[in-house]
Amino acid sequence: MSRTTVPDRATTPSRPHLPLRPLWLCRVCAAPWPCSVARLALCQEYAHDRIGLSVYLCAVLHEAAVDLYRLNPHDGPEPAALFTRFLGWARPRQML
Repeated sequence: MSRTTVPDRATTPSRPHLPLRPLWLCRVCAAPWPCSVARLALCQEYAHDRIGLSVYLCAVLHEAAVDLYRLNPHDGPEPAALFTRFLGWARPRQML
């Protein structure tokens, strides 16, 4: 590819939106992980296993809490904010 060629999104592979530990920011977009793209990817990956998604996110929440509190022990993130960030968005839909 020459310097003047713009990469084509259709042929350029996208990078996965994974966490940068111990900061728990997205490696691609620098948003708090799981960013919106990571959430969509997780929903697709666990489309037929919502319980598995919840178990995975609980484990990741625990790892993130340990890392984030180790980085900032006196002013770490609020537990409710961590819950909302890691699990609140993935709750199964209420059955009517």
